[in-house]
Amino acid sequence: MKNVLIIGAGRFGRYTAIKMKELGHQIMAVDKNEDRVNKILPYVTDAQIGDSTDGTFLRTLGITDFDLCVVAIGDDFLSSLETTSLLEELGAKKIIARATSGNQEKFLMKNGATAVVFPERQLGFWTAIRYGSDSISNYIELSGGFSIYEVAVPREWNGKKVGELDVRRRYQINILGVQNGSMNMDVNIDTVLHSGDRLLVLGKNETLQKLFID
Repeated sequence: MKNVLIIGAGRFGRYTAIKMKELGHQIMAVDKNEDRVNKILPYVTDAQIGDSTDGTFLRTLGITDFDLCVVAIGDDFLSSLETTSLLEELGAKKIIARATSGNQEKFLMKNGATAVVFPERQLGFWTAIRYGSDSISNYIELSGGFSIYEVAVPREWNGKKVGELDVRRRYQINILGVQNGSMNMDVNIDTVLHSGDRLLVLGKNETLQKLFID
């Protein structure tokens, strides 16, 4: 369990809080807008109305007590940047900041952010890949140009064994799991694939896209 500070209680901050709560973390939320604070209250351990660009106010929160600080401000980049810088000055252990452009990312990283996320860009990429093909039902982008796709078994693979397909050599991908009702992660060369099954496959983005995007 982590102690998490979320600054900015708009949609992104609220959805982050909801998931953090599901994962069992303790969450403090901060926003200068009372209505947004009231909306996030059911999903957090505590919430305060306050201006995160006010160093005196931030000090009262005990920044060093938090394992993670999420700067989820989406409508005022200068406030996001100033908040990130103040958090670093106050000894924040880890700062994740929201950005909408590469330039914002550069400024945030130079001013204390440990990492930067792009919710709109990441969701846009996910939507394009997920709904750009009828065979893809989900995907997770990894570092180094790799991804994990959840895909339908291609028609030409129906009834064939994993070893027979030799996908590692032929396509440079790995089949991590086969789902037919429940997910089977114990895949070996004798595992038989059937139409209607779904696969978890790991590989380079461009390889996966060539194979599975219609």
